[in-house]
Parts: sequence; C-alpha cells; structure tokens
Amino acid sequence: MITILNHCHRHRGFVYQHARFAADKKSIEVDVRPREGSAAVCSGCHQPAPGYDHLPQRCFEFIPLWGFLVFLLYRMRRVDCRNCGVLVEEVPWGDGKHQLARAYMLFLARWARKLSWKETAEAFHTSWDQVCDAVEYVVGWGLEHRTLESIRALGVDEIQYAKGHKYLTLVYQIDSGLTRLLWVGKERTLESFQGFFAVIGEQLAAQIEFVCSDMWQPYLDVIHQKCSQALHILDRFHIVAKMNKALDEVRAAESRKMAQEGHPPLLKKSRWCVLKRKQNLTPQQKFRLRDLLRYNLQTVRAYLLKEDFQQFWEYTSPTWAGMFLDFWCYQTLRSRIEPMKKIARTLRTHRTLLLNYFKARKQFSSGVIEGLNNKAKVTMRRSYGFRTFRILELALYHSLGKLPEPELTHEFF
Repeated sequence: MITILNHCHRHRGFVYQHARFAADKKSIEVDVRPREGSAAVCSGCHQPAPGYDHLPQRCFEFIPLWGFLVFLLYRMRRVDCRNCGVLVEEVPWGDGKHQLARAYMLFLARWARKLSWKETAEAFHTSWDQVCDAVEYVVGWGLEHRTLESIRALGVDEIQYAKGHKYLTLVYQIDSGLTRLLWVGKERTLESFQGFFAVIGEQLAAQIEFVCSDMWQPYLDVIHQKCSQALHILDRFHIVAKMNKALDEVRAAESRKMAQEGHPPLLKKSRWCVLKRKQNLTPQQKFRLRDLLRYNLQTVRAYLLKEDFQQFWEYTSPTWAGMFLDFWCYQTLRSRIEPMKKIARTLRTHRTLLLNYFKARKQFSSGVIEGLNNKAKVTMRRSYGFRTFRILELALYHSLGKLPEPELTHEFF
C-alpha cells in the first residue's frame, strides 16, 4: 500500500511510511513525513517559509482501500512567514480544516452525482454530513474557477421545488457546444432573476446574443433592461402548453353544457384525443377523433385552430411567418371561442418576440431548457427532496453546472 501511495503521489515534498491496522482492525493508518530538505509552504501566500514549531498529530480520511478505511496521520508544521506571520503550513492532500483528504472529497462528490447522498454515505461507510461537505467543497471550488466569458445564449425558466407554490429560478447556458446551469435563484421573483445579472456583471451581459424565456412579464422586463442587445426568443413549449390549456377549457365547458341540456355525451373520454399530436394517438384514439370531427362543436373548431397553428413553426422566413400569424389571429378572433381568442390576443401582443425564433434560424428553443429542467427534477426526486435551499442549490450546481474540478495530488487512473 505504501508503494502504491508513493507511486501515485504527485507532490515529492512528502513521503508515506509505516502503514498499519488501527486498534479496531477496521481501518488502516498511514504515517506521512516531510522529505529531508523540503521546505514548508505558507498557507497564506503559498510561498516557502522557515519552520516555527509542530502541532499535534492530525488525521485525514483518505479513499477506502480493499474495504478498509484509510487515514493519513501527519503532524502539521507552523511556519514563520515574513509576509503573513505565524501560520499553519499548506499540505497538498488537504485543504484548511477539512477532515477529508482532497482526493476523498472528489471521490465522494463524483459518486454523489450517480447516487443519492445517503446511498453514497452508506456505500463507503461514512456519514451524510461528510458527503455534503465533500460536495460543498467541490462545488465551491468549481464556482470560483469556472469561466463565464464564452456565454452566447441563455435560457431562463422556473421549477417547483416544494409544496405551497415554492419555485426556483434557473438560468442555463444553452450554446450549441455547451449546456450547463449558471444560476439558481430562490423563488420566482424579479429580484431573483436580477441577481444573476449582478453576478455576471454588465460587461458579460452585453456579450449575450440570444435569450429564451416564457411570457412572464417580469422576465421580459429584466431581459429588456439587462440584455437589450440580445435577440429575445419566446418559449415555444409554453405557447403550445397555453394553447392546449385553452382547448381543454373549451372541451370541459362544452361537455358540461351538453350534459346539462340532456344531449348525448359526445365529448366523453375525448380529452387526449384532441390534446395529443396526431402521430402520438393510439389506433383507438384515432378512430374516436375521426368520429368526433363529424360534429359541428366548439371543441372541434378550437381543435382545428390549434392544429392549423402548428404550421407556424414550419416557416423559415420571419416575414412569411408573421403573415401567417396575423391571419391566424384574425381568424381566431372571429371564432367566438373566448379561450382561443385570449390566446390570439396574447400572441399578437408578443408578435415581435415570436418572430425572433425565425430570425435566430431556429437554432435555439425551449427543448434544451425543458430537458435540463427534467434533470433538475430527477436530482431532487433521487433524494426525495432537500430540507434547505442551500443543500438544494449545491445539488443542482453539482449535477448540472459542469464545474471544473480541483487538481489532485494523487492520480490512480
């Protein structure tokens, strides 16, 4: 074991000696000594400094080996630095007052991406708090050393993380070569979204070229204020979702009215027949829809308007797309179907932002954002939720942030 550690150790100022079983026979203790002639390094300015004295022996928990816990034992030296005064030396395998070695913290953090934190702790015979400390160290180091200069496209959305209408504001980078989480804001508020721009600064905000969001007015106001030069693209997913919701309202209201007037229940069990795409219908649903389209119902007219609008996304020219949108809104406003008329008025209000989807040549849409949102939900579901916002924030950055990792003093692969 000593040979393995000395061979994998990249820092030649220390040497491993005298590996032995602890008194409980369940762990291995390894003595660490500084090499002869090697100078101690000040933990303040990271420069060599003369020694001052020694502290009591300290224990660092290392990566388990062959099912045994491994502890590195070392008497920390204090140095008399002419710049910083008397400080504890810097050791390459540890960081500050952490009881875990850097290699072990990164080891636990990598497994915490694949398993829940509780499962990670049970698998490697440690505690949940130790896994949390490891993830917090890796995420903190990654946030401090990540680069934000290459952001070209942003996506912003919100997800619910607890009961009682508690939401998170998530900001993603959605460039073609890199998709990652950039910001986690508590609650869905104007201030939480503004906090992201406070972090990146005005210079980086001025370099953003594309922004994708939904039609929530505070998002629109902040983007217009902070990224006025960016091409703002409305979220296609939410537009289709709002249209389906309006269609479902028409179907439900008409179904109740027909039941009250004693008419046959023509709309019974027809919800998913009109809400799903044609290519996703089952054979039975296709037969049911074909039978339903024979009747002159408000639901049928609303369904035909919804299906007609799908042609809008097939255009490539903003000019032709705008002409189709104007004609569709004109037809819908004359349909006397109030939920659909409300959708048409909304689309007219945001006409310019809708056409930006075509000006961006369909390079950016909400599909990437919704996929990342699903991964965020999987992260929360894997651990059955988190008790505090701080822990949830760490877990999301760790899973979706694609953060850089600290360099280790040991290389095993």
